[in-house]
Amino acid sequence: MKAAQLIQNTRTKVAFVSTNSISQGEQVGILWNILLNQFKIKIHFAHRTFSWSNEAKGNAAVHVIIVGFANYDINNKSVFEYENVKGKPHEVKVKNINPYLFEGKDFVLNSRTRPICKVQNMMNGSMPNDDGNLLLNSDEKNDLLSKEPQTEKYIKKFVGAIEYLNNQDRYCIWLKDAQPNDLSKLPILLDRIENVRKFRSQSTREATQKLSNYPTLFGEIRQPDSDYLIAPVVSSINRKYIPIDIFSKDIIASNLVNIIPDASLYTFGVLSSIMMMGWIKNVGGRLKSDWRFTKDNVYNNFPWPENPTEKQKAAIEEKAQKVLDVRLQFPNSSLADLYYPLTMPPALVKAHNELDKAVDLAYRPQPFTSEANRMVFLFELYEKYTADLFTKEKPKKIK
Repeated sequence: MKAAQLIQNTRTKVAFVSTNSISQGEQVGILWNILLNQFKIKIHFAHRTFSWSNEAKGNAAVHVIIVGFANYDINNKSVFEYENVKGKPHEVKVKNINPYLFEGKDFVLNSRTRPICKVQNMMNGSMPNDDGNLLLNSDEKNDLLSKEPQTEKYIKKFVGAIEYLNNQDRYCIWLKDAQPNDLSKLPILLDRIENVRKFRSQSTREATQKLSNYPTLFGEIRQPDSDYLIAPVVSSINRKYIPIDIFSKDIIASNLVNIIPDASLYTFGVLSSIMMMGWIKNVGGRLKSDWRFTKDNVYNNFPWPENPTEKQKAAIEEKAQKVLDVRLQFPNSSLADLYYPLTMPPALVKAHNELDKAVDLAYRPQPFTSEANRMVFLFELYEKYTADLFTKEKPKKIK
């Protein structure tokens, strides 16, 4: 920003080494909107993400990019790509470099409340906002049931990202349809409800204070009435794929997972593909170095296959079911085990590879030769989907 200010009305070129966060996630929309539109910056060359170590004690290593820019354009631009973060770069001549450091027109992805394509909405799960009083581990659940067995009908399995990925048991007290005359006979449960009320009433947030009037309920309830697709908001950078699954409506999803109610196998298949992973890696943000699969920035901006045939959709559904079937062959393994690169079963690797091919064919008949090749294609498709979003005149409100 400071450099962009200083080079105005000059022919000065600038280059910076930076953490790769400025070319990923929400930061792109915040920073590059100003650089592109206010200061008329054009990227002249860029090194995509690579590992940079220094000579300090401990040899700290970070993932960085290099971006060179000026406030005027040139014809010959170069992107330096890396097969892996510790590899050597190879230069690709391009016509234009966008803020995500791929070839393509200058644009940024902004958070959206709805998808750009005609697909089901994704949402976060339910948030307790309870100071832990409505949540139970296995020991706490057993202790409560030993003292008040009648509470069993109000205890449901509860799953966040950690529990979901690691097969860990956790429970919640779900009182959405509880009868007052039942609760009045359960003093231990009433103590927990009272603690929720106190916790919320003492909050500095007005919205949380208002929730103290409803201490039997989660702070935010988004539990679907049907079985649902589930995906963790945060997933390890070590995984080639973010593990996605289908869960029963009787399992309460926390706000640390994304959910799509009544999702189809086609939806599961596309979101489980290498196509979606490329989008997440290059468009999504990070928590430390782990992938962040957010609904507003990642899912809602994702360009789905434009006009898939029924045959192509059926092929994706068939391969998606195969992924689920292969997982069932390893009932004692968690998703964290199944998707860790060194322990991922060959049968599951093969099933995902077949799913990737089916999803790719729904986008185009020609194979994708690299991740960069995929991203250039997806950005072009994104531009096609969103071209009329900015030009259509908003309908006037009737007074």
